[in-house]
Amino acid sequence: MKRNILTHPGLAWLRETLLFFRNHLLVVLGLGLVAAIGRIVQLGAFGPVSPGVHIAMEVVVESARIGLFLYALGLTKVKKGFARMKLMFTSRKAWSEHWQMARMRLRSEWRTLLASFVIYLLIAWVINLLIDYTAYQTCLYYKLKVNNIIAEQSSEWVIILFFKNLSVIPLTLIFNALFLLWLTGRVSDRDHA
Repeated sequence: MKRNILTHPGLAWLRETLLFFRNHLLVVLGLGLVAAIGRIVQLGAFGPVSPGVHIAMEVVVESARIGLFLYALGLTKVKKGFARMKLMFTSRKAWSEHWQMARMRLRSEWRTLLASFVIYLLIAWVINLLIDYTAYQTCLYYKLKVNNIIAEQSSEWVIILFFKNLSVIPLTLIFNALFLLWLTGRVSDRDHA
């Protein structure tokens, strides 16, 4: 019987990342949209911005990203994610226990780690390729300018960073948060067949 590569028990980290993204799509897209709008405002998509607005938008973008990371680290509980981060930085005992577990896991499952990382890189590369195609090979940029949805002086980067903030950046934040959980054994190797 053929099995999907993502149902392989050794790819729990990558599988859990993709499942988390899918199962919590509204929250992920909501926080991604906040970051995306903040970023395109910074880029002048709606006209020039003052330095104060630029700084305020950076705070909005980074807050959305930190919120998403903590949301994923706490497995949908931001408070739990924050508590895990706090514990990691304040408790020497927890830090040394987690570091020891991570070292053991890295030694014993380095092939799994490498496979998950390579597959993730391929997924991210395809997403970025599609975003670049959308920005440079379609008439979307032209239509947005012609219809006065974005400012005349805006570049293609408005489109690129808008879509990146909705897709590959949230996926990366979830991937990194679940990597920490995988290292410490909090993402199980259960089979989702």
